[in-house]
Amino acid sequence: METKERVRIHETVTLSDDWYVLRKVIFDFQRRDGTWQQQSRETYDCGNGATILLHNPKTGTVLLTRQFRMSAFVNGHDGMLIEAPGGLLDNASPEDRIRVEVEEETGYRVHHIEKIFEAFMGPGSVTEKLYFYLGEYGGSMRMNDGGGVVEEGEVIETIEVSLRVALEMIESGEIMDGKTIMLLQHLALKAVSLLAHSRQ
Repeated sequence: METKERVRIHETVTLSDDWYVLRKVIFDFQRRDGTWQQQSRETYDCGNGATILLHNPKTGTVLLTRQFRMSAFVNGHDGMLIEAPGGLLDNASPEDRIRVEVEEETGYRVHHIEKIFEAFMGPGSVTEKLYFYLGEYGGSMRMNDGGGVVEEGEVIETIEVSLRVALEMIESGEIMDGKTIMLLQHLALKAVSLLAHSRQ
């Protein structure tokens, strides 16, 4: 049986429509034994997004950003998260959007990008799906100083470190952003796979 046949939505109520949209959904879900159980869930719809890890294969470095995140701040963090560049699609294609975000945030204009996967980041309550990319960067691609869009309240710092140091920053807790951890570990696994392949 398809999942949609196990869900009967009774009511959807909009609780908030300020920055993004918070909805309450009341529905019946058919359990494995065939019985139906009424449930209620809240979903936070902020649209889909894209993120990219910029790496320089010649120097072994990666380019990350640091900016203030209120959600982390109210959960006991100082709020200054180190992240891979990214942003919401805003009706653009993931490829087009991530190129714009990279230049706005880091000042680099990337050419070739590689999509690696898609993932839901908080499916318990958030509808957002992220498109993940890898891209190469170098000095000739630097167009401006980056820093984000002032009108949107962005104050973004660029950080360049080696992949090894970035992985150590995950272990030390300096990097706590989920999408960034996924991208760094993917790049590390890719590097190990290429090394093993070259030795065959």
